[in-house]
Parts: sequence; structure tokens; C-alpha cells
Amino acid sequence: MIRLRRKSKPVFLKNKSGESDAKGVWIGGDHPVAVQSMTTTDTADYDKTLEQVYGLAMAGCEIVRVTCQDFKDAAGLPHIVKRSPVPIVADIHFDHRMALAAIEAGVAKLRLNPGNITDPKKTREVVELAKQRGTPIRIGVNMGSLAHDLEERLGHTPEAMVESALRHVEILEDLGHTDIVISLKAHDAPTTVYAYRLMDKRLAERNTPYGLHLGVTEAGLPREGTIKSSIGLGILLWEGIGDTLRVSLAADPVEEVPVAWGILKALGLREKGFDITACPSCGRAEIQVVDLARSVEAIAKEYSAPVKVAVMGCVVNGPGESKMADVGIAGGKGKGAIYRKGLLVGTYPEDRLLGALRLEIEKVISEQYPEYLHEINREATPA
Repeated sequence: MIRLRRKSKPVFLKNKSGESDAKGVWIGGDHPVAVQSMTTTDTADYDKTLEQVYGLAMAGCEIVRVTCQDFKDAAGLPHIVKRSPVPIVADIHFDHRMALAAIEAGVAKLRLNPGNITDPKKTREVVELAKQRGTPIRIGVNMGSLAHDLEERLGHTPEAMVESALRHVEILEDLGHTDIVISLKAHDAPTTVYAYRLMDKRLAERNTPYGLHLGVTEAGLPREGTIKSSIGLGILLWEGIGDTLRVSLAADPVEEVPVAWGILKALGLREKGFDITACPSCGRAEIQVVDLARSVEAIAKEYSAPVKVAVMGCVVNGPGESKMADVGIAGGKGKGAIYRKGLLVGTYPEDRLLGALRLEIEKVISEQYPEYLHEINREATPA
């Protein structure tokens, strides 16, 4: 069983533009762990950025961060905020004018380390406006962005990351802003895990249970990045630590979203889309299990209902495995069997097997997940 989730202070993210109809998202408290990503486009090109935002939202991303480096980017933010289907977070570094512009544009949250604004008056100006507009702030410390004195004294360590982040936290607290989320991202899983564990302990000691944004930064190309993120974030989530997450991959950001959902689904923390169990194949298999699983996966992409499907290569394990799934499919020589909760529905020739599976899946959606009825393919070929 997953350890009882830490109780964190909930923070509400919602675009402040009066023209925006995007739903709000909670981070922390008893709310589900939220999935985030970040655009790779030039924010000044707001149409192109919105295209990527919509793609991320369609993939299941619930919060999207965009960069705001200069006034051209800032000018694009109002267009993005009012048309985005999800809360928009502005990524700000150093320049307080970009933070002010982002808040005025109506972003749902800032990603800002206040200590990086060297003038205390400018810092106060940003924080006061954020408080007026109800704009939460995420403090984000990476191993490459440590305070110099802490880096010299503590080195590139989790302890230095935590101390650096708490300095930024104290600046916000002193100015009366406590709608805070914290991230501590290293490029490797062990350091990331240790840093978040330490921050969890420190926040508990301070009695300031701010929400934690999980991530392994610069995780790498999709395969390596998925492995690092799954290990690091999986361990923390299993321990009850984490309120939102981003899987950082050197790839199209849309590729990050199914990995994030996969981690949450594997731990039983969220449900979205099919949960496919497939056997690794063996000498008993009389069908190409990998091909069959990929065909089922292709069908799964057409639905977002959390249907559980077991894909088995033979009838030895098929009935048993399908008892733990909504629908099971077991391949045989030139034919296959379909199961519902372990009970045989029927045996079909190979050329009709997938059609029969689809119809059984849609029966499951109709009976168990009526909120997804609009996704049912009414023109599926009868078995």
C-alpha cells in the first residue's frame, strides 16, 4: 500500500483573464496529483504556442507552463491565457517586469525565485501584485541554480537545494505570500528523491506544509528520461510525497504526458485511459502477443475511459489474468477468446477478434463509465 499522502496546503490555479473559460486545477490537499508540462515554442508566437498548449491538453496535461523572457513574450501572454483550455504558468527569471506583465496578463501561477530579483523594492512590487490577484508562486531550485554561498559551503547536494529553496520561501513569507509550491529538481533520481524527502521533513518541522512539484530535470531522451522519472517520481509518490509532477524529456512535450499518467496509473493514484496488461510471451503463445498488444493499444487511443484490458498469448493464463481486468483477450492459433471479469464471452476467428474486443470494451464503457459514452464508436463492425 502507498504510504498515507502528506497533507499539503492546497493552492488553486485558474487563469485570471475574464475571457478565459479554462477550468481551475487544485494542487495539494486531498486533490489528485496534477500533471504538468511546458511548451517549447516562442511565447511571442502565441498562435503556435496555443497549438502546442491544445495538443498537451488533448493528451491529458492539466497545467501548462510557458516561458516569458522578454517583452515580446509578455505581449503574447494575454492571447494565450484567454484562449488556453488549461491553467497557464509563466516561467520568469530575474526580470521583475516580466513577472508583473505575466500577472497582469492573468496567468494562473508564476514560476519565480524571488531572491533572484536583487532589488527588494521590485520584489515587494511583484509579490504585492501577486497577492492582490491571487496568483500562486512556485519556487523552483535546480542543482544548477543554487545560491553561490550555499554551493561553496554545501556543494552540489540535496542539502544545498533545500536551503536555497527555503531562502526564497522566507522572502515570500516575510511579504505575506503563502500560496507557495516548491520544486527541487536534480538530473538524477537518487539526488531528487533525497532532496524531496529532506524538504518534506523541513517543512514539517516548520509547520509550513507547502505543496511539492515533482520532477527529475534534464532527464534525457525519451527512454532514459522515462526510466529516471519513473524511478525517482515513483519512489516519492509511493512514499506519499508530491502534489503535481512534470516528466522532463528531450522530446516533443506531448510525449511527457502519457509517461506522467503512466506513473500515476501504475501506482493507482490516477485513472485516465486504458490500463493494458500484456504477458511477455513465451513458447506457449500461438499468436504474436506483441502485435496483438499493439493493436489493442491502437484501439485504446480512441478512448479515455479507464478500462482495464488484459492481453494474453494463450489460454493458460488468459482466464485468470482477465479476472483482474474489465476485458481480457487471449490469443490462440488462428483464433482467440474474449473474457469479461474472467468469464468467457466467446471465441472468435483471428480476423474478427479485434472487432469483438472493441464491442466488449464499449459495453464496459456503457455499463461502468457512462460519463465516457460520447466516445463510443457507434459504427464498430459487429462480431
